[in-house]
Amino acid sequence: MDVRKKTKAPDAAALDSLKQHHQQYKTIALVLQGGGALGAYQAGVYEALVEAGMQPNWVAGISIGALNAAIIAGNAPEQRVARLHEFWQAITRPQLIPTWFTPPLDPGAWELPWQNGLSGLAALRALSEGQPGFFTPRPFPLMPWRASPTTASWYDTSPLKATLERLVDFDRINHKTAMRVSVGAVNIRTGNFAYFDNTEGDLRVEHFMASGALPPGFPAIEIDGEFYWDGGMVSNTPLYKVLSDASCRDSLVFQVDLWSARGDLPRDLAEVTTRSKDIQYSSRTRLITEYMANRQRQQRVLHDLMALVPEDQRHHHAYRQAEIYASGALINLFHLIYRNKPYEGHYKDYEFSADSMRQHWTSGRDDMQSTLDQPEWFAKPSAEHPFVTHDVHCDD
Repeated sequence: MDVRKKTKAPDAAALDSLKQHHQQYKTIALVLQGGGALGAYQAGVYEALVEAGMQPNWVAGISIGALNAAIIAGNAPEQRVARLHEFWQAITRPQLIPTWFTPPLDPGAWELPWQNGLSGLAALRALSEGQPGFFTPRPFPLMPWRASPTTASWYDTSPLKATLERLVDFDRINHKTAMRVSVGAVNIRTGNFAYFDNTEGDLRVEHFMASGALPPGFPAIEIDGEFYWDGGMVSNTPLYKVLSDASCRDSLVFQVDLWSARGDLPRDLAEVTTRSKDIQYSSRTRLITEYMANRQRQQRVLHDLMALVPEDQRHHHAYRQAEIYASGALINLFHLIYRNKPYEGHYKDYEFSADSMRQHWTSGRDDMQSTLDQPEWFAKPSAEHPFVTHDVHCDD
């Protein structure tokens, strides 16, 4: 199925069908992978969901996915898309020298090299100038007097803290009736992965910044005496967390990836770098999906077998143990993956130009709308097939 083409919003009948289907699920989860500048794709996906009247009640993210999660959960539903626009417009402005005017080109032999050159220049500027509202280069970062976990980095991310504090209402995130939020980071001292979840304690700006603190570019973030780096160092997707916790509830899950595990063979060193990053940061999403699908099927079989046990035998310790592992939940998972643009290089995750951001956003919106054009996919799975997946890019 080709989802690169422009699509229109679902019609009224399709929206009504979608509404009837998605209201059957107790959990609607949005799972956001890390990927730096590519994260605008996730914002486009979310915008299309909102237009279809499908608000998630759980958002989980890693790295840039955690920042998008903060914007979504930290604002009133009617303000979320506008705040996402504000965030992405803020961090994709030129830091120092304005971008000069570039006239539109007719399609031809020179268009792709021209786009590639502008994209590479934008990435170079991000490295040398930083990005407003996000990060700025540190002067003399290798000097010994900077020996501290919070300053041992090429860039200072204090502008990001100010941006999040301006755009995110953390009281809303931590309200007892709030959307559930989960973000992942790595404890530097232990090397263990950690999830910060607003159902287990209050989340602060530092929790979201820790999830995106990718070394050596960004500094470690201190939280309650421990220091954390980007969760993508261990797993770039919170999918396992969401599927594990959702295994006891009927759930509709949107997994939005920014890196594709599958791709073409590289032909030169630049393509080797691009391909290796795709493989590294895709974080075995499909393997996790297959594992969790098999586990959910086993839990469902156990659940159905337990229903056959006579009432007078259910006090047995084996039955009580089985209750812990059995589940009658039904899971419907949609997998959307950002597709590389022809002009992009290995620097695509730190190429923060406004033009690329708009293309990423539009791609996410179009891919989600293509999915919404199939309202029958949103029907609750059957007991015989309790875990169903829909792959938007089914040719992968």
